[in-house]
Amino acid sequence: MKFFAGAAVLLLLFALAPFASVPAGHRGVMTTFGNPSDQVLSEGIHFRVPLAQKLNLVNVSIQKGEGEGDAASRDLQTVHTRIALNYHVKPEGAVSVFRDLGNEPGERIIIPAVQEAVKAVTARFTAEELIAKRTDVRDQIIAQLRERLARHAIVVDEFSIVNFNFSKSFNDAIEAKTTAEQLKLKAERDLQRIEVEAKQRVAQARAEAESLAIQRQQVTPELIRLREMENQRMAIDKWDGKLPNVAGGAVPFINVK
Repeated sequence: MKFFAGAAVLLLLFALAPFASVPAGHRGVMTTFGNPSDQVLSEGIHFRVPLAQKLNLVNVSIQKGEGEGDAASRDLQTVHTRIALNYHVKPEGAVSVFRDLGNEPGERIIIPAVQEAVKAVTARFTAEELIAKRTDVRDQIIAQLRERLARHAIVVDEFSIVNFNFSKSFNDAIEAKTTAEQLKLKAERDLQRIEVEAKQRVAQARAEAESLAIQRQQVTPELIRLREMENQRMAIDKWDGKLPNVAGGAVPFINVK
């Protein structure tokens, strides 16, 4: 009989669950008939009054959220932005998150804060600047998020802009501009090459002209006669001593003994 009585007590205690535990990465908030306590319970086992008290868990580990939305740039281009955010709840702010945000910080405050920050910062830049100054855009969004979320015991760990998407007409305009710039650079390089080649030809022609001028200055009557004598001597050296075979007419050479 005592055995059954003890077993019944154990079953009753198990059913009433006078103890509750807080797992790793969480903090506990005890409510008494729905009224949250101001005390943040750390990881471990905690006593509760059965039926009257309930232990509620608040996640304080780093969580990741992704989202996307549309905004307008300073030059009124529609920008579709996709972002990724890592955040965590401050352990000491678990009661505030549970009480003020219904333990749903993502839905209650993080998503609206991200949308507002993205729209506000995007409106400061033109569409082209959003691409060229992506780091500045990200840093300004992070600054706004940290300032707003810190008031609700939420810490921004990382924020990144996954992608910017623009309208097809804007993308076509960017592509056309890029192509025009590439053609312009090619034309400038070709012009520079042509100018260099022209300068090289001018320099070569000038050098050849100067060389000819120097040679003309060195040509004198004495040099001409000397060249004629050298040519005659070379012709005599090559002659084999035979007179040309001429049919009729006088012998072109006179044999002087």
